[in-house]
This record gives sequence, structure tokens and C-alpha cells, in this order.
Amino acid sequence: MSDFTSSPWVGRNDGPGPEHARWHSTVQDLDELEDAPGVALIGFASDEGVRRNHGRTGASRGPEHIMSALAGLAVHHDTPLYDVGTITVHHTNLEGGHDSLSSAVDALISKGHTVIVLGGGHETAFGSHRGLRRATGGSVGIINIDAHFDLRVADQPTSGTPFRQIADITGKDFNYTVFGISRPNNTRALFSEAEKLGVSYYTDDELASMTPAQAAGLIREVAAGVDTLHLSIDLDALPASVAPGVSAPAAVGIDLALVRAMAIAAAETGKLALVDVVELNPRYDVDERTARVAARLVDDIVNAL
Repeated sequence: MSDFTSSPWVGRNDGPGPEHARWHSTVQDLDELEDAPGVALIGFASDEGVRRNHGRTGASRGPEHIMSALAGLAVHHDTPLYDVGTITVHHTNLEGGHDSLSSAVDALISKGHTVIVLGGGHETAFGSHRGLRRATGGSVGIINIDAHFDLRVADQPTSGTPFRQIADITGKDFNYTVFGISRPNNTRALFSEAEKLGVSYYTDDELASMTPAQAAGLIREVAAGVDTLHLSIDLDALPASVAPGVSAPAAVGIDLALVRAMAIAAAETGKLALVDVVELNPRYDVDERTARVAARLVDDIVNAL
């Protein structure tokens, strides 16, 4: 895995025992895939998909900022935590980055690890999902918490095309549900594409009328019909006041309590094999606010597995 570079984990040390454990003192390097199954973190440092999609770049620094925000959080479980390193997309070679990510996710899931990929733009999701498909049989349900469908048809992969690319490689097995769609930020053509592909979706306005328990129930309904779950969280689904450091900040967004409830529900199903947390753009963050939210979501998921 020569494409990987290690990320530092540093933070406060309160003592040597497990009762003092924090992420930085618990995360291990995963040098051998024979290690006990646990949660494997992979960074995907990519701006290329956002650049191709004419967005504001900076998401390539997202993985290191999420890891830094995770480092000081207390650990309340015994699940092994591994840092596999970060795949960096060099120059414009997004396709090569996708190949590396797919291979890594395939190898890790095949060894029994739950994989959490820290992006990077939402182009991350195509590479990670392709790796999941290679590693697993049976039906796979994709849950995307996002303001956008990301179903665009384009001449080359971008941050706006990952789920269309997945539809192209999965055909009739494409099972995709989006929570948080913003109507003003998706054209009629994208809604038509979603209908053609059989996509289920809930808008930000529909979610606004729900309780966290109701939103979690929707996740359980999706999970009931599949063998494996892929949860993709685009931080731009959250209001800009909560997540200012993203490539495309939301004017409305969906409440953080709903996002946390849905993420935890996905983890509690026992079917969650892959998670993406994407679109953190540290260049536009305020007091690491978005990075801290991303870290809390990751921690919520790991505690609920």
C-alpha cells in the first residue's frame, strides 16, 4: 500500500489505563491485514472531483483535520481502531486514486473490518463503494445523507457523479436512498434521473417535520431490505451555521440531531460495512467547527457498532 502516508495522532494523556483511553492513544497502525477485525480509517485526500465540478477546493485537507478532531475524544468501547493512512490524489489523477481506494476497501472489508473513509470530495464514494462491492456478496443498500443527488452524467468523474457511476456498475442492483435533498440545489433533470433510477429520497423540508426517532426508523426500513449498508455522509447536508467548512454550504440543511440519529441507527443494524464522511473543507471552517462535527459523527458510529 505504497500510496499511503501516515497521519499523526496527538492529544492529552490522562493516564495509562483503558479508563483514560482517547482516540490518539488507542488508534494503531494497520501494517498487517491479519490484525483483529475492527474499525479501519482511511483518508482520501482529493480535491480533483470538486475542481472538476466547479466547486471551491480545499477538501483534500479534510482527512487530517477530522483525524485531529478525533484524536482527543474519549474512547468508551473495546473495538480495535486502525489508521490505514491516507490515499492522496496526485495532480488530476482521480481515476488512479479511485483504483487505490477500491483496492484498499476491498482488502479491509474482506478481512472483517468496518471501513470509515474520510474525504475529500464526494467523489470518494465511488472508489469506496466499488471496493465494497468487490468484497461482499448479496444486496447492498446505499444511504446518502446529502443535500444533492450526485447523479450527474458527465464526461469524467466529479464530486457530482459518484452515485451515477455506481448505478452504471451495479445496474438493477442499484439501491440508493438520499436524506436531505434540497430542491433548489437539484435541477429538474436530476429529479428525473433519480426517478428513472428508482432512487428514494427525502427532502430537507420533509426531514424538518420529523423527530430523530422517526428519521432513525427510516434508516431501519432501508436496512431491513438489504444484506449490507454503505452510509455516505456529506457534511454539506448540515446547516452552514453548524458546518461552515464545506465545499457547498447549505442555506437550510438538516438538523444535526437527525443526522446523528440516522448515523447511529445505521451502525446499530449490524449491517454497516462502509462509511464515507466527506466534503470537509478546512479552508472555510470556523474554529474547526465542521471538523469537530465530523469527528463526533464518526465517534457516534463507532460506539454504536
